[in-house]
Amino acid sequence: MSVKAAVMVKPGEPIEIWSLPDPEIHQGGVLLETVASEVCGTDVHLHKGKLAGVPYPIIPGHVSVGRIVESRGVKKDAIGRSLTKGDLVTFLDVHEVCGSCYHCLLKNQPNRCPSRKVYGITYGAEDGLFGGWAEQIYLQPGEHILKLPDGLSAEDVIGGGCGLFTGFAGVSRSELKMGDTVVVQGCGPVGLSASAFANLRGAGKVILIGEPEARLALGKQLGADVVLNLASMRQEALLEEVKSLTAGRGADVVIEASGNPLAVSQGLEMIRDGGTYVVAGHYTDAGGIQVNPHLDINKKHVVVKGQWGTEFQHLVGALAVLEKHRERLPFASVIGASYSLLTAGEALKDVEKLTVTKAIIEP
Repeated sequence: MSVKAAVMVKPGEPIEIWSLPDPEIHQGGVLLETVASEVCGTDVHLHKGKLAGVPYPIIPGHVSVGRIVESRGVKKDAIGRSLTKGDLVTFLDVHEVCGSCYHCLLKNQPNRCPSRKVYGITYGAEDGLFGGWAEQIYLQPGEHILKLPDGLSAEDVIGGGCGLFTGFAGVSRSELKMGDTVVVQGCGPVGLSASAFANLRGAGKVILIGEPEARLALGKQLGADVVLNLASMRQEALLEEVKSLTAGRGADVVIEASGNPLAVSQGLEMIRDGGTYVVAGHYTDAGGIQVNPHLDINKKHVVVKGQWGTEFQHLVGALAVLEKHRERLPFASVIGASYSLLTAGEALKDVEKLTVTKAIIEP
């Protein structure tokens, strides 16, 4: 027997279909049949070679939902819910943190562990079935597995994908208070999720900035109160509109979710004195900007925070909110198209061209 996988051989090269051997299931390991895996901006960056330390060839797909096929001694998920064959689960893509470094042991920041490895990114295809663009995914012993709550489908979760968890993390990191005005820059999956969670956290007003119009319409559906289209408004007009919507003060919280460096300098102009700015959209190095530390940050007394990647708490929290507010958070509707392993290359192109908001692989 063998397992088919869509493999990114190296940057810029076509995606290839490989037949890989069935994995050996060790004690504490779990084998999943892949139900759906996402195609996100990170996968586009991987295909362009913009991430360091990637051991090409790889099986992409760092956020996935699968159905348990076989388990060796794993009877409960990471929060104590029973697991059985056929259950739908997702999992934290970060694995092999050391548990003993400064970040793990003293600061409870496993996402900063220098030993961390990531499914779909830092495992090679020859290491095993450690990415979602394959018929099966092998979850190694110690992996943080999370059973999908009753009533949630694979599409509900993968429609948000990694953006669902990153958006949740960005809002949590902002520490926004009820009644705050929040600006979200970018209306991809991260920005859409941040808008939705900011609304549910009690923001008085959520202003979503981005393009194209179809994504902004999704933003309105998911909780944005005001949408501003980058394609039809100059930067000066955007700033004036934000100031007008906030009695001239600027927003209490601005969350950058675009991945565009220019958004950071623009966002710092939109924030009020004493506000909080969270950079959540820059998973890869997209270049620098010019910022005046005195005028843009210090004189305004602005708090600037970074949010790179997610932790298990963000998966648990996001899915708990999604379970409770499923009707208000129809992330399945964010899915623009589904692709097979054979058409994974087309999915990458469509995501890069913004033809679809969320593309998924269904092996």
